[in-house]
Amino acid sequence: MTVTLRPGAIGFADLRAIYRGEVAILDDACRARIEASAAAVARIVAHGDPVYGINTGFGKLASVRIADADLATLQRNIVLSHAAGVGAPTPRAVVRLMLALKLASFGHGASGVSMTTVRLLEAMLAKDLLPTIPSQGSVGASGDLAPLAHMAATMMGVGEIDGTPAATAFADAGLTPLTLGAKEGLALLNGTQFSTAYALAGLFEAESLFRTALVTGALSTEAAKGSDTPFDPRIHALRRHRGQIDVADALRTLMQGSKIRASHLEGDARVQDPYCLRCQPQVMGAVLTLLRQAGETLVDEANGVSDNPLIFADTDEALSGGNFHAEPVAFAADMLALAFCEIGSIAERRVAMLVDPALSGLPAFLTPHPGINSGFMIPQVTAAALVSENKQRAHPASVDSIPTSANQEDHVSMAAHGARRLLPMAENLASVLAIEYLAAAQGCDFLAPLTSSPALEQARAALRAEVPKLEDDRHFHPDIVAATHIVNAGTLAAFTELAVL
Repeated sequence: MTVTLRPGAIGFADLRAIYRGEVAILDDACRARIEASAAAVARIVAHGDPVYGINTGFGKLASVRIADADLATLQRNIVLSHAAGVGAPTPRAVVRLMLALKLASFGHGASGVSMTTVRLLEAMLAKDLLPTIPSQGSVGASGDLAPLAHMAATMMGVGEIDGTPAATAFADAGLTPLTLGAKEGLALLNGTQFSTAYALAGLFEAESLFRTALVTGALSTEAAKGSDTPFDPRIHALRRHRGQIDVADALRTLMQGSKIRASHLEGDARVQDPYCLRCQPQVMGAVLTLLRQAGETLVDEANGVSDNPLIFADTDEALSGGNFHAEPVAFAADMLALAFCEIGSIAERRVAMLVDPALSGLPAFLTPHPGINSGFMIPQVTAAALVSENKQRAHPASVDSIPTSANQEDHVSMAAHGARRLLPMAENLASVLAIEYLAAAQGCDFLAPLTSSPALEQARAALRAEVPKLEDDRHFHPDIVAATHIVNAGTLAAFTELAVL
């Protein structure tokens, strides 16, 4: 499958497919406006007036006029000087999305780049030539300068592509490195594509893990013989929140046809379940609303133009503004961090409830022989540790700022920080949900011969195909690894039809 990018009309399905490995190309309809924009830059240069980013220095050096003979050197120098990132390489899936977002931005014809530059980006995506981009060094304003400069440097044959010198990788692929024209270096390294790609990656991982948590939460409710009365649609209609209504509906659907539930419809001594069961629609519904709000921001960002200055070919103007400031992305990333925290927090509480016989009515720590066996005692501790780690990571990045570029760039978004933490948070959450999956399945095992709903029994069978019921203590780590693999594969997420985005 090849994703055709139509700037202004790029949807979540397109972005998700690129993140998952599909190739992206730009809609041919973009060519005319890209060429018009490049021609406008040529006319601006010929006119001779100083225009920021085209024939001046950058940042605090914007007042320095650059001679026409030095314009190509100016663009090369800005890329090389700004390629000053450090840290671990950015994941390839994020880099792929980053290149596609830059390509889409250029498709609006407001950046003044040539079709040669656009075609090289397309070729890199088609041939899976993904730059090695250090993940640290952006403050999310004036663009993601350092990461995007590393991307641009490889297009000039400098730096590395998957650990291979860029010039060598290009030669092997039959590609020619760029000689940048006026404005092109700045257009490549200015923008929010690094932060936005990371934030979208976090969003797509959150989407799958959210759906997974509905399944593990429903399974935990079954294991504890919890009531489905709190999921009654009449309750949620009165609260009016769309996310809450959708989650309650999804939980009812997941539990439909449960023999466990039917067994305690009458004569249940417990009047109310703990909040971790009863308030799932309220908590997870709020999370769903947050994910959808973050998604709206990020899909708008993916469809927009965020470099500077912007070229308006109809009037031969280069307007300098601040679209590179990634405050919207920073806010969206902070929202996603909160979502990861709350999904994990309520899931861990369900694990803690299941291992406590006073709350669950199940054997202590979900082992048939407590005392000689510790059962799920320490997996719950592991879940608690991961939840607390995510809480520490969830402090809003967007409230921070630090002046850069000799105070010319005096307020920055920290969107890159906010977005870059999301994938590690997703990894932690996946492990928490894997532990809940194991605990809930074990709890249901104690209720045999009663069975859960058809959907939840399929979910339980997927685990039992890899991990047997815990009879006596054994090396627990492989069980968690196996369950985490099922979670990350999206197997559980597929059991609910709830649309997040």
